[in-house]
Amino acid sequence: MSKPVVAIVGRPNVGKSTLFNVLAGQQISIVKDTPGVTRDRIYADCTWLDRKFTLIDTGGIEPDSRDIILSQMREQAEIAIQTADVIVFIVDVRQGMVDADTKVADMLRKSRKPVVLAVNKVDSIQKFGNDVYEFYNLGIGDPIAVSAASRLGIGDLLDEVVKHFPAPDVLEEEDERPRIAIVGKPNVGKSSIINKLLGENRVIVSNIAGTTRDAVDTQIVHNGTEYVFIDTAGLRRKNKIKEELERYSIIRTVTAVDRADVVIVVIDATEGVTEQDAKIAGIAHERGKGIIVAVNKWDAVEKNDKTIYEYTRKLKELLSFMPYAEYIFISAETGQRLNKLFDLIDMVRQNQTLRVSTGVLNEIMTEAVAMQQPPSDKGKRLKLYYITQVAVKPPTFVVFVNDRELMHFSYTRYIENQIRNAFGFRGTSLKFIIRERKEKEK
Repeated sequence: MSKPVVAIVGRPNVGKSTLFNVLAGQQISIVKDTPGVTRDRIYADCTWLDRKFTLIDTGGIEPDSRDIILSQMREQAEIAIQTADVIVFIVDVRQGMVDADTKVADMLRKSRKPVVLAVNKVDSIQKFGNDVYEFYNLGIGDPIAVSAASRLGIGDLLDEVVKHFPAPDVLEEEDERPRIAIVGKPNVGKSSIINKLLGENRVIVSNIAGTTRDAVDTQIVHNGTEYVFIDTAGLRRKNKIKEELERYSIIRTVTAVDRADVVIVVIDATEGVTEQDAKIAGIAHERGKGIIVAVNKWDAVEKNDKTIYEYTRKLKELLSFMPYAEYIFISAETGQRLNKLFDLIDMVRQNQTLRVSTGVLNEIMTEAVAMQQPPSDKGKRLKLYYITQVAVKPPTFVVFVNDRELMHFSYTRYIENQIRNAFGFRGTSLKFIIRERKEKEK
C-alpha cells in the first residue's frame, strides 16, 4: 500500500526547508537565509506515531520579482494539490499575512484537499501569540503556531496532519494481484511496453519527452493471472524542463514504487545507463523492491555474438549497488522478449516472498563463520549467535551478535552472499537488522 504524501508549500524564506529537515529528522535540504535556495527535489520517508508518510519539500521558487514568485508559488501549490494527500501551508508570523499567501490559500481552498496551516517562527507565544490569529483570515482552518528552528509545536502540527490521512486501504492490502511499476526517464518506452503487452493503445504514446503526465494503473491478464501495471511520469533532466515538473515526476515515481511489488526500470539501449537511470533505480533499491532492468529498443543496437554480454557487464558496473537485479533485453516496438517479462516478474515475486526456516539459516551462518572468521577489533572478536527471518517483501533477517560495532557491512555482505548462494533470491534485495545480545543471555 502506498504511503500518504504530505507536501510543504509556502513563500521563499518562510522556513519550508527547516521544517522539512526537522520532520525528516536529518539535514537534507540546504538551509540558508537567502530566499529560494532549495533547488533540488527533495523527499523523505517519515513516521509519526504509527503512521508512515512521504514528505515533500516543494521548494524551487526563484524570487526575481513579485509576479514570478506568485506564479511559481501557484505552480508549487498545483504540484502539491496534484500529488499530495495533505498539504502543509507554511506562513511567517514575523512578516504577517501578505498578498501571495492569500492567493495561494484561495487555490488550496478550491482544491478541496486537506490543508494544515503552520504559522512559523513563533519562538515565543507571549511575544507572537496574538499575531497568529491574523492568519484565520486565510480561511483554511485553525493556524498552528510552530517554530521549526526551535522545534516548538511540531507534535501538534503532525497530530493535525495525520488526522487527514486516508484510512489504511484495506482493499489494496487484500488485493493479491501482482503490482508492477514501470519507471524510467522520459521517452524510453514505458507506455509503449504497456501498450504492447495490452495489445491496444490504452496509454497515450508520443515522441515528445514527458507526455505521460500521471501515474496510470493498467490491468493485464497473462496466462490466467491478472497483473496491475503502474505507469509513471518519467523523470526529467533539469536543463530540459522546469524544475517543478521534475519534482512532480520524482514524487510520482516514489509513490508508484511504494505501491509496487516489482519495479521495472526501463533503460534506452541506444543511450546506455545515465546518472538519471541510476537515480531512478536507487529509489526502488532503497525501498527494498524486486527489480528488473529492462533494456528497451534493443532492436536498434548493432550486435555481434558478444554484444549482450558486454552490455550486461557495463550495466552491472554502473548499477553495482544492486547486484541482485535481473536484466532483460527487449523491444517494445517489435515485441521482442516481452512475453518473457511475465516469467521474470513471477520469479522475482516468488523470491520476494520466500521464507527460509530458522534452522536452515543458522546452518548456513555456522558454515559461513567456519569458512571466514568474523572480524575483530582491539582484541575483541565478533560473535554471531543466531539468525532468523522476520519479514518478506523484502526478505528481512535479524542477526544477533555480541557487538554491533564489530559487524562491518562487508561481513554482512558476506553472510548475504552465502544465503544467496543457497537460495538465489534473484531480483530482490535482502535486508539485515543487526541486534546486540550479551553473551550471558545466550
